[in-house]
Amino acid sequence: MMDLGLRDKVALVTAASKGLGRAVAHRLAEEGAHVAICARGEEDLSKAAAEIEAQTGRPVLALPADVSDPGAAERLVEATVERFGRLDILVTNAGGPPPGKFLDLTPDDWEAAVQLTLMSAVRLCYAAVPVMKEQGAGAILAMTSVTVKQPLPNLVLSNSLRLGVTGLVKTLADELAPFNWEGKRSGSSGIRVNAICPGWTRTARVDQLLRDRAERSATTPDEEAAKIAAAIPLGRMGTPAEFANAAVFLVSSAASYVTGVSLLVDGGMYRGVT
Repeated sequence: MMDLGLRDKVALVTAASKGLGRAVAHRLAEEGAHVAICARGEEDLSKAAAEIEAQTGRPVLALPADVSDPGAAERLVEATVERFGRLDILVTNAGGPPPGKFLDLTPDDWEAAVQLTLMSAVRLCYAAVPVMKEQGAGAILAMTSVTVKQPLPNLVLSNSLRLGVTGLVKTLADELAPFNWEGKRSGSSGIRVNAICPGWTRTARVDQLLRDRAERSATTPDEEAAKIAAAIPLGRMGTPAEFANAAVFLVSSAASYVTGVSLLVDGGMYRGVT
């Protein structure tokens, strides 16, 4: 069995009361990490934290927060460091922006989506990077989408803004890999920055998109799900657990020579070669 080297590491996973974020937090705890999670809904958040603790035996810090709030990132990182003493892993995640075609949406919709999808990741990195640089090492993983490789219909906000997160990832991977806080080359693996791009994975977010597609096409969500599965080489949607396995690998020491990548977890849906 491969040792991912995550025992007693400290991870902050945002938007982790359900869906992919929760699956990643749970998998990190299974590997022995101390985990801090946040979400807007306190009831779901507390329930998720209690269940992860009960199932893994690892401590989970539940922090109510809305990552689109400009002050949330700094508070989340400070609370995590105060509780666990350090921060080794940051997984940036947020609920997806609403679906819609360009003319269905307004500039206000774009402003809200920028705060949720792009600026939440930017602010979390501003809060976490100084801590990691002082430590001389760390791993940041941004959860984006297959849409950064292949835009999907009726998702203009996601198609556009997640590309901004990809640009952030590529730039920070280059800037942060070689140096510690003093600007000298570090003897450790430095700070690695990657993105992970889920394809169709059955979560509450995907159920929302299926309902939207069904309303536009006068079909049912199950019919829309069947169409999607037929277009995926593996013939089905993924599970949150499958996604979490790939995400936890990327933040682990097993991926110590991997930085600046956007890893697709999409069942082969994206056919491009770059």
